Amino acid sequence: DSEKKQLQIEKLGKEKKLQFSENKKQRIIILFVTGSLMIVIFFSIFIFRLFIQKKKLSLLLVNQKQKIEIQNTDLQQANEEINAQKNQIESQRDLVIKQKEYIEGIHKEVTDSINYAERIQRSFMATKELLDENLTEYFVFFRPKDVVSGDFYWAGRLNNGNFALITADSTGHGVPGAIMSILNISSIENAIEQGLYEPSEIFNKTRRTIIARLKKDGSPDGGKDGMDASLICFDFVNQKFTYSSANNPIWVIRENKLVELNYDKMPIGKHDNDQISFTQHEFQIQKGDVIYTLTDGMSDQFGGKKGKKFLSKNLKNLLNENNQKSMSAQKELLDYTFENWINNNGIKYEQTDDITIIGIRLI
Repeated sequence: DSEKKQLQIEKLGKEKKLQFSENKKQRIIILFVTGSLMIVIFFSIFIFRLFIQKKKLSLLLVNQKQKIEIQNTDLQQANEEINAQKNQIESQRDLVIKQKEYIEGIHKEVTDSINYAERIQRSFMATKELLDENLTEYFVFFRPKDVVSGDFYWAGRLNNGNFALITADSTGHGVPGAIMSILNISSIENAIEQGLYEPSEIFNKTRRTIIARLKKDGSPDGGKDGMDASLICFDFVNQKFTYSSANNPIWVIRENKLVELNYDKMPIGKHDNDQISFTQHEFQIQKGDVIYTLTDGMSDQFGGKKGKKFLSKNLKNLLNENNQKSMSAQKELLDYTFENWINNNGIKYEQTDDITIIGIRLI
């Protein structure tokens, strides 16, 4: 019995040990399985989170890609617009360059034509050689507003041997004035070629010629253009000159006193009194007299501190105060006075009209 009990006890002990061992294995397996499951769950969560992040990142990349594509499209459109504007600007620049070249070509052509016209006009006017042959001391202050001029001065010998000098202001200035001046000179020369030598007769004939020619201009009443002019015919042998003057002054300075000679207040051209003859005057001259013939350009020039006209009285004072100076010095003084008058306090006034002043000293 004891042995049986002992055996049973041993058997129970072995069974307990075996049971303990089995329980231990089961716990280890459970722990292993649990740990493995936890690891699987952890990695599953990690992988899931990575998947979510990857998906978000993928969506973000897609959005960014779409934005970039939109931006690229906008940028491409902007580039196309810029290129279009660039091409337009280049086309406009090329057009401007062509227009500039065209305008420069026209300007050069017009300038060349005007310069050529100026040479032609000069050929109608009194030459320095002719004036030097007939006058000893004189100056010509001739300042056109443009290249060509409505003002002109003409000189020549008449059939009676007297020396004629005309100072004239044609209607207008620039090209129209120059064309008018050539018509006026041609009309004067035509009158002289017909043998006329009295100033009034020359002016009367010239007026008739101008009116007859300008009737053909197409206007209802015929052209009213013409000129203001003075004509002095010097008879140096008899110490006198005869003259006629149409709206143009003649000044004589003798012993520092200025005398303004009478003139007709009507132009050489169509006028209410164009049937009335121009008046002819005679003036005795003597050694030392200084004679000035002029147009109204200097007197009517705006300038000075107040932007007003220079006025005839100021020009008279200027010439009277300086008549004893040499003729070349007087010309320089006129030029200086004019420049100083139109350039004042930083303001440069535009020249208003053509200017002609001729000074002659009798010796």
